[in-house]
Amino acid sequence: MKRIFGNTLGLKANHLRRLKNLYHRKIRPQYLISTELARDMVSLSFEMGRQIGLLINRLGKIEYVIAGDPQGIVIPNMREYRSAPDRLRGIRCIHTHLNKDPLSRDDLTDLALLQLDMMAVISMTEKGLPHKVHWAHVLPYEDGHVPYRIAEPLLIHQLNIDSIGLIQALETELRRIRPALTAETFKERAFLVSVTTSPRKVANISLAELHELARTGSIEVIDRIIQLRKKTDSRFLIGRGKLKELAILALQKGATMLIFDQELNPSQIRSITDQIELKVIDRTQLILDIFALRAQSREGKLQVELAQLKYLLPRLVTKNTAMSRLTGGIGGRGPGETKLEINRRRVRDRIHRLEKSLVKLKKQRKQQRKRRSRKNLPVISIIGYTNAGKSTLLNTLTKSHVLAESKLFATLDPSSRRLRFQRDMEVIITDTVGFIKNLPKDLMTAFQATLEELKNADLLLHVIDISNPFYKEQIKTVAHILEEMDLAQIPIVQVLNKIDLLPPETVQNISRNLGGVLISAKNKNTLGPLYKLITETFIPPINSTKTRHHF
Repeated sequence: MKRIFGNTLGLKANHLRRLKNLYHRKIRPQYLISTELARDMVSLSFEMGRQIGLLINRLGKIEYVIAGDPQGIVIPNMREYRSAPDRLRGIRCIHTHLNKDPLSRDDLTDLALLQLDMMAVISMTEKGLPHKVHWAHVLPYEDGHVPYRIAEPLLIHQLNIDSIGLIQALETELRRIRPALTAETFKERAFLVSVTTSPRKVANISLAELHELARTGSIEVIDRIIQLRKKTDSRFLIGRGKLKELAILALQKGATMLIFDQELNPSQIRSITDQIELKVIDRTQLILDIFALRAQSREGKLQVELAQLKYLLPRLVTKNTAMSRLTGGIGGRGPGETKLEINRRRVRDRIHRLEKSLVKLKKQRKQQRKRRSRKNLPVISIIGYTNAGKSTLLNTLTKSHVLAESKLFATLDPSSRRLRFQRDMEVIITDTVGFIKNLPKDLMTAFQATLEELKNADLLLHVIDISNPFYKEQIKTVAHILEEMDLAQIPIVQVLNKIDLLPPETVQNISRNLGGVLISAKNKNTLGPLYKLITETFIPPINSTKTRHHF
């Protein structure tokens, strides 16, 4: 019987038959549940020694019969039933308790998270007779209010509560408070979550950066939480009980998604999304989405898609139905393959094709570098943490118009410009993608061809946003990435940017500690010392063989 859900092992034949008979019963829509059906549920539940649940639609038809255990029931996946910010699920849940206990915390959590029409519990006496019907419904709430209302318990003959009228009134109020959103007006509202074994200070720094990433991805951050643990939960990362509390809190504040600061493995994503209805992503997925949004060149788009597919492949699960954008038109059905196997095969095929395309582009870049080398022009690469002001500096130095925004990863595709100095000296100056802590490995690998430009640089200008309170940590991150890329041998100049945003005495203190060149990338009048340093580094005449200049 498809609509019998739960564990039926060990049930007697007559109990199983009576469970199946429940499925064929019907209730008048205005009733929460009929008196006769409530009595039959209590009687059967008492005999079985297990809780029994029913999922009932608005026409009074029973969609599921749930066989639970003495402690509770498990509600099946509800994704096939409608749900929206201004609508309820269209399903009510009624189940038994083997004692006189009212609605449990889990009952109320499921009611709110699943946006059920109603949740009710039929309690019973020690002799297995109906006691009271405890019930609750979702409460249309403003920000911060409890998202449900617990009603007065009903006696077994008081079940005509005009259910349909109540549900329609609730949805009318939901539409008033949370009007239906169109694609043009919809904006994700996120709750940021960090579960870490690191000190709180480190977690706060990382969450502040995650906040900026969310802003860059046009996501509104409405709240955030840090949970310090000695050991993270291998299944849920945050623990099942805390996850439900978090989901209720996010729901109270009107969140549409949870963003975890830590990378979630495939099994954790499955476990979390099985428990809550909110969209769940992690830091890595957010960064990949931003890169996909920002990539402009063909190479950049290929690199981002490759990284996305490598991230997606181990996370493909059977309930995934949104593969058309990534795998449409690739391959066909193989003999005996499931939908999941087809999706995985198509993704692997696409990864292989992308890698071949990027190899060709890598060869083309190599030829471009050879041609540039024959012209014997020195190469300066601007590097630094994302949003440090690299593109702004390139624009001011070369009077160009590369996109420069106060957002993370405004630049993904490298831009090269010629810069002419006095005495007919020219250099090639290149802007590169910004670095970030915990940059996804697949993304780093995908952008390796682009970052290879740095290996041919004669000088690296490390732009540092000294107005950022976490600039010291950002310097360490850049140094670590350069070491990983084997670029530590190239001369580096620290360029201390955004001095206009700090008091002069603070700027001087930072300069004494770090050294380097002080600038405001927006103000060309502050770039004199940097021009002088570059000029002195590459004094003409330039020999046919480049020489490295060390500081």
